[in-house]
Amino acid sequence: MRMANNQRGMMVVISGPSGSGKGTVMKILTQSPSYALSVSATTRAPRPGETDGKEYFFLSERDFLAKKDGGELLEHSEYNGFNYGTPKGYVDEKINLGKIVILEIDVPGAMQIKEKFKESILIFIMPPDKKELERRLVTRGTQTEVSLRERLRIADGEIAQINNYDYLVINDTVEDAVKRIETIVAAERLKPFRETEATEYFYKGEI
Repeated sequence: MRMANNQRGMMVVISGPSGSGKGTVMKILTQSPSYALSVSATTRAPRPGETDGKEYFFLSERDFLAKKDGGELLEHSEYNGFNYGTPKGYVDEKINLGKIVILEIDVPGAMQIKEKFKESILIFIMPPDKKELERRLVTRGTQTEVSLRERLRIADGEIAQINNYDYLVINDTVEDAVKRIETIVAAERLKPFRETEATEYFYKGEI
């Protein structure tokens, strides 16, 4: 009899505007042993308390560029003078262990991953309306009027890309958003192309 825990994992990419609550949703999801948080590579130096392979894979500029040129990164970008990227090997390892690898990333990065990793699932998270998004940003207490308007402008551009995603999750409450993502993952696991082992077992007469 084929066991369910032999099932191959998958990659779930989560994007959404600042203030959408995606970080909180991911924190809850990754409390489950079924999920593994994707670990990015970076050329910046470790900060106090950071461990290589936990918060990031800390690479030299030379090693990072070698991985990028060798096609070993699912996506890459530069921020504040440092390079960041998602190592394909780490993702493949976790997926082969049956884990749901979850990655929070911006829209351009998500599009890169979709191009290189066709099986990935792209989920866009957003609040129920713009007024709620603004309220959440203001509640943080870290926004000036100028930065708030810039955040909202960026959010408009990100939301315009929704149709490039596989699913849209409205984060009215964190609990409901988590349940919706879990429902998406459960449905995706049943797609035939993810169940090639089941077909093999069927023809062997083992299920």
